[in-house]
Amino acid sequence: MASSALSNLMLAIHEKKTSSLDLYRPLRNYVTFTYSEREAQLIEEDLETLKQLRSDVERVPDPSPSARRDLLVSYYKALCLVETRFPISPDQHHVNAVSFLWYDAFKQKQKASQQNIHLEKAAVLFNLGASYSQIALGCDRTTVEGRRQASHAFIAAAGAFAWARDNEATKAMIGQSSTTVDVRVECVGMLERLMCAQAQECVFENTIAKGSTPGVSAKIASQAGIYYEEALAALIVSPLKDHFEKGWISHVQMKAALFYSEACYRYGIELHEKEEIAEEIARLRSGASRLAEAKKSSRGAPAQLVEAMNKLEASINCNLDRAVKENDRVYLMRVPSPASLPPLPTFSMVKPMNMTEILDASKEKMFGILVPDSSAKALSRYTEMVDDVIRTQAERLQQASELTRVRLKEMDLPDSILAVDGNSTLPADLKDDVEAVQISGGPAGLEGELQQLRDLKRVNQELLVQTEELLQKEATEDAQFRSQFGTRWTRPQSSTLTKNLQDRLNRFAANLKQAGESDVKIERSVRENSALMSILDRRPIEAAVPTLARPMMSLDATEDTIVGNLKQSLRQLENLGAQRAGLEDMLKEMKRKDDILPKLMTSTGSYEDMFRKEMSKYDHICQDISQNIEVQEQLLMQIQAQNEEFSTLFNLEDYKASREKCYKQIQAAISKYREIKENVNEGLKFYVTLQDAITNVKQQCSDFVMTRSIQCREMIEDVQRQMSGLSFQDHRSSGPYPSVHQRTASSSPPPPETQNASHPHPHPQAPYYMPAEQQPRPGYTIPPYGPPPPYHTPHSQAPPQPYPPQAPQQPYPSWQQGPYYDPQGQQPRPPYTAQNPYPPPHQGGGYYRQ
Repeated sequence: MASSALSNLMLAIHEKKTSSLDLYRPLRNYVTFTYSEREAQLIEEDLETLKQLRSDVERVPDPSPSARRDLLVSYYKALCLVETRFPISPDQHHVNAVSFLWYDAFKQKQKASQQNIHLEKAAVLFNLGASYSQIALGCDRTTVEGRRQASHAFIAAAGAFAWARDNEATKAMIGQSSTTVDVRVECVGMLERLMCAQAQECVFENTIAKGSTPGVSAKIASQAGIYYEEALAALIVSPLKDHFEKGWISHVQMKAALFYSEACYRYGIELHEKEEIAEEIARLRSGASRLAEAKKSSRGAPAQLVEAMNKLEASINCNLDRAVKENDRVYLMRVPSPASLPPLPTFSMVKPMNMTEILDASKEKMFGILVPDSSAKALSRYTEMVDDVIRTQAERLQQASELTRVRLKEMDLPDSILAVDGNSTLPADLKDDVEAVQISGGPAGLEGELQQLRDLKRVNQELLVQTEELLQKEATEDAQFRSQFGTRWTRPQSSTLTKNLQDRLNRFAANLKQAGESDVKIERSVRENSALMSILDRRPIEAAVPTLARPMMSLDATEDTIVGNLKQSLRQLENLGAQRAGLEDMLKEMKRKDDILPKLMTSTGSYEDMFRKEMSKYDHICQDISQNIEVQEQLLMQIQAQNEEFSTLFNLEDYKASREKCYKQIQAAISKYREIKENVNEGLKFYVTLQDAITNVKQQCSDFVMTRSIQCREMIEDVQRQMSGLSFQDHRSSGPYPSVHQRTASSSPPPPETQNASHPHPHPQAPYYMPAEQQPRPGYTIPPYGPPPPYHTPHSQAPPQPYPPQAPQQPYPSWQQGPYYDPQGQQPRPPYTAQNPYPPPHQGGGYYRQ
């Protein structure tokens, strides 16, 4: 390198100094006054953190520049959060007890004090840039990696100064009486250019170390010189010309000249290789002239810089002498004047680092519970804007999908194209009806249900016969005893007591007869419609739908091409539909993740600018939606033209007619099946209900027969005792036997009013049923087989007394008060919702439904 000594000469910035400041108490008082004491207590920890950060910034800089850098970044983020929640100004309703004081970094006797948080933020950014410059200066720039690290640190420093210039410097000056020069726009802008120059210089040193071509080295050196010249231009004008020491200006001026001349030297080498001797001479003379001019003002400059300039000047003069001699002896070219030469080519390898992510405070949790009204209103407005975009785009997507569905239905697609391959389809509602029929067993399962009807009918008939036989047997036995004992058999006849039960059994028999007639009608309907309903047993049901036949004759055999093109267009349309579904999901996901409240809380600029920037992220997906809809419209027009050609070739109208006929046949079969199925179900319900009723009455009859059997045995004993007593009386009149009127030890005692110890009178056996004025036999209760009594006693008799002794029972509500039949013969509604189709015999009709 022609000027290797300059590699150790670079500038770092010292930090600004400040005075101690208590932020804790004023901010807490503001929260207590503006919000409440509860909020003030909730942010105690955050206030303590902020207080500690400010205290650390006030102290002498940490020996480690990296630690200092991290501290300044954390404090700057905290200040961004403070700015949006705590208005600091002289206003009486703001935080007016806080005043920030900072000293100038270059003239430390100068200071500025403001009740303006932007002065604090500008000063912190200045110190951040300074800490980055100190990190860069601490790198080992004698190695390639050290120079790379230094270049990166200088770039970060330039980013910090650029951020201060663009975001805080101007705000720190608005409406304020004073501010220090170092945080003004002119100064931080100059420092940004200076840091870029030094970063580019590190890149140039690495370029030379790696042995890059003279042309590339010249471009990088030229750009470094331009950065130094831009910094110099700011240093030599107000307000900086009297603010910096002469050494600063001399350093920057010499670096600018040095890198311009270095670029001329490197570019001259490339020109010499191309044998462009005339321009080489002009470039070398321009570089030498610039060095000579810079050396005139080098008084007080570092010796290393002067030495580097002398070495570079010697190298330039050496090459210049060689080029002049070669031109004079060989080339004889006219040398242009340096002023007529175009600018040297440049190549910038650096730019200020974007500090957005580093200084972004939107993810910080400090003071998160404090949401000012302005931020809440801004968030509400932004949410409305997003909702409007989402709603509009979602409606566009849905309308596009609906348009596709309607247009395809009008063209009978894709059903007709599927029918060509034998993949006919059914309308969704018709297919659902068929599947429901098949799941319930289908027409093939009706025979099994008819057999259930037959079995249930048989069971009911058998129960009815068994019940009637019970009553008949009891009546026969009663008649035999009545014939045997004559007038001594005093209990009521069975026919009188069982009249109600016999009536019920007769009604059951009539209902069974009518149900049998209904069964016959159902079986006849199944037979008559079996051919119609057989289509429902086809699996899959689509096999019953006719297919679209290919043309019988094709002159040019283009049907495969036509079908293939139409299928391809339909696949493209399907892909567009899937893409719309994905776009709609993407819209919803973007909205779900779109939370700008943290950004609103840390933003210090215009909400409108932020809204425009944030809403722009939806532009891409909106464009995709528009493109999808546009492509679909073009594709639908193409499909319509292809479908017209397809319909003409395949005689689609005849196919549609045959398909509709098949649909109607399936619908008719479903309707008839449902009608028969409903009748069968009604029959099954009828027989199950009737079986319960007959079983109930059978139990009543069994209880009645058992009771009558017990009564029969006791009456036989009574009659036998009576007959034995009469026989004994006859013997006594003719022999030594007692009279028939005398009571035996086993006889029942006479009623109390007829007993007389001194004059016993004979008392004949009382009948089973006594007149009302007589006392009943002890231990007799209400019979258990029915309500009070289910028969009518003769007018000459008192109501029959029950037997055997037991507690009174309630009547059977399941028969006389239940849901089957009522005493008036009217059929009540069954326990299911459908109208009962089983009327009493006199109403007719059975349960069959036409």
